[in-house]
Amino acid sequence: MRDYREFLGEVLIPEDKLQARIAELGAQISRDYVGKDPILVCILRGGVLFLTDLMRKITIPHSIEFMAVSSYGVGGRQSSGKVRISLDLNVDIQNRNVILVEDIIDSGYTIAAVYDLLTTRKPASICVCTLLDKADRREVPVAVKYTGFSIPNKFVFGYGLDIDDYYRNLPFIGVVDLEKYQAGA
Repeated sequence: MRDYREFLGEVLIPEDKLQARIAELGAQISRDYVGKDPILVCILRGGVLFLTDLMRKITIPHSIEFMAVSSYGVGGRQSSGKVRISLDLNVDIQNRNVILVEDIIDSGYTIAAVYDLLTTRKPASICVCTLLDKADRREVPVAVKYTGFSIPNKFVFGYGLDIDDYYRNLPFIGVVDLEKYQAGA
């Protein structure tokens, strides 16, 4: 696998800004959910880094769960609009306060489908917390309660977001220079 520096166009969000904003989100969730015992539902795989840092900044009791959901077709860069759940929750969320934790909302298909599905399970409340929001790309409406960063329509990677299943481990959000990436493929 190539070194990401060969096709890194720019660092869109450096590590210090990511961590500062995640701390702010954790503090806000802690204030909003005092006494409500929220359950953070992480959308795998991209949301894992965000979840782990976010939950360390939430100062009230909470639990976590995971779902594996996909709406991406072959190549993984364009939403198919068809959502597939490959891992469902292991707990009953009826009468629970659910916070969906997502790495990025683009077209909105995936998170809207998860939101609609989980709403049928009668939680006390349900909301969306996303690290990155590409509102300009939205194809279906999504109510986002907590947003880390609104970003332009660029192909991003790092901090949980992958390119062909690599580079999730980077501590920042980078932008792919597609010409350089495709030239080295």
